[in-house]
Amino acid sequence: MKKLNVPEPVSGGLLLSYKCNMECRHCMYACSPHWKADWIPENNAEKILSQLAGNVQESPSGKDKVGINYGLHITGGEPFLNFDLLLKVTGIAHRYKIPSTFVETNCFWCRDDESTRERLERLKDAGLRGILISVNPFILEKVPFERTERAIKMSEEIFGENVMVYQEFFYYQFKKLKIDDTLPFEDYLRKAGPGSLSYIELLPMGRAPYKLGHLYRKYPAEQFLNESCRRELTRSWHAHVDNYGNYMTGYCGGVSLGDARNIESIREINLDERPILDALVTSLEKLYEFGKGFDYRERSEGYVSKCHLCVDVRRHIAQQTDEFKELSPAEFYRRLE
Repeated sequence: MKKLNVPEPVSGGLLLSYKCNMECRHCMYACSPHWKADWIPENNAEKILSQLAGNVQESPSGKDKVGINYGLHITGGEPFLNFDLLLKVTGIAHRYKIPSTFVETNCFWCRDDESTRERLERLKDAGLRGILISVNPFILEKVPFERTERAIKMSEEIFGENVMVYQEFFYYQFKKLKIDDTLPFEDYLRKAGPGSLSYIELLPMGRAPYKLGHLYRKYPAEQFLNESCRRELTRSWHAHVDNYGNYMTGYCGGVSLGDARNIESIREINLDERPILDALVTSLEKLYEFGKGFDYRERSEGYVSKCHLCVDVRRHIAQQTDEFKELSPAEFYRRLE
């Protein structure tokens, strides 16, 4: 029996839902307003968090401090679309003494000072330690920058130094450009110049290769066939669990290692029962050949990365059959374009 040993997670995130108020071109998890909400049930959140509690490690600065790759973050989609659930999940994490907890948001909800402060205070009272505020040209397309500025100001008042702005470059650039409303991405490029793209920490996976592929050089499939995804799939830090209980590593949306409601069952995976996972940890050539069995054809324009080839083959297979449990959730593959 071929096995894949998956280490216990030392940090990660819990997706309350894939539903979002936006459909960002760079989203690794293909979140969108069009997803079924399917918010994580509280009992499932408790099952998952109770098992993560003994593994998640605190920030090097302490359990009451936060860091992007430490502790636990509550995310989506956009978690503030269901504030009541966000508040309850925060309380569950606090009850299990999970350290360095923070929430990730695009700030669409920060319409005025009073309601913004009130929500942040309630989250802090429930046990949340900090917040990560996403700032980039893709969010700027739909979220007025004045809301982002409000979120940062209010968050600093309440969480102090436990406020992470990701990415700070764009925060200061938008201020310098005197932006306070929304701005289409193409207008942003004309205003800021194409050189600004070099500052975007843009991972060429998920939706990005489809929506932003024109920004990249492309290569034939053979460029990536000798590579594998073993390192990503056996990574212990920044693992994600979605609202369906799928356990995902390496930012690999649509690849489930198993049911996080029983994390112990994921520690050792029988690859004989997971042919897609078997291919991924062997080589992309094996995945590519497997896909050809479902009539997959190489993209004539090429691929921007190994992740692009990987997700494109997986998407094709998922569109042909639902027999592979590791290709989950299925809706991910319908929201990439």
